[in-house]
Amino acid sequence: MGEGELGASPAERTRVVDPLNLIRVIPAEGKKMKTGTTSTRVLAEMAIMVALATVLSMIKIFNFPQGGSITLGSMIPILLISLRRGPKIGISTGAVYGLVQLVLDGYIGLYNPLSLLLDYPIAFGALGLSGLIRKPRLAGVYLGITGRFLAHFISGFAFFYMYAPPGMDPVIYSAVYNMAYILPEMVICGIIINLIPERIITTYL
Repeated sequence: MGEGELGASPAERTRVVDPLNLIRVIPAEGKKMKTGTTSTRVLAEMAIMVALATVLSMIKIFNFPQGGSITLGSMIPILLISLRRGPKIGISTGAVYGLVQLVLDGYIGLYNPLSLLLDYPIAFGALGLSGLIRKPRLAGVYLGITGRFLAHFISGFAFFYMYAPPGMDPVIYSAVYNMAYILPEMVICGIIINLIPERIITTYL
């Protein structure tokens, strides 16, 4: 302690070391730590959901010849994180999952790049739209799955019209073909998500 501080009055010494300033600094540093932890937690959750969705996508109830399949609720993890974290995180997670599916399906370089974008990152990213309507949860689920259907539907009549039966409008063909597997998937996802306890879905709301 310096000579000037020894002769200072109690009020002056309080101004030299103000404990209130320390109290103001500590919460600010803690807030930064909390933000970083939250970001890490979200990234970890995104990775887990992509992994779960990938595993579920391999459990196929029925596989369609021109792409698309009925699975054991492979969209549920993407829909769940969208309902928990909102559309931004949901769309990002879905797009990453779509890219993983693209690699696993091995269609890179075989089709038009625009069709690959529509059928994979855009289609699965659209599942994140479910985060726009968190309550009632089924409304959000149906919105997200409808977004995925629209992406496949556009890709179907724009790039795969040649597979339509003779005399059948490619638009109708694409709608019927994609609805054939999207609707059963929607029913499976709706039933399972409706059974999940509310506290799990609303943890981060």
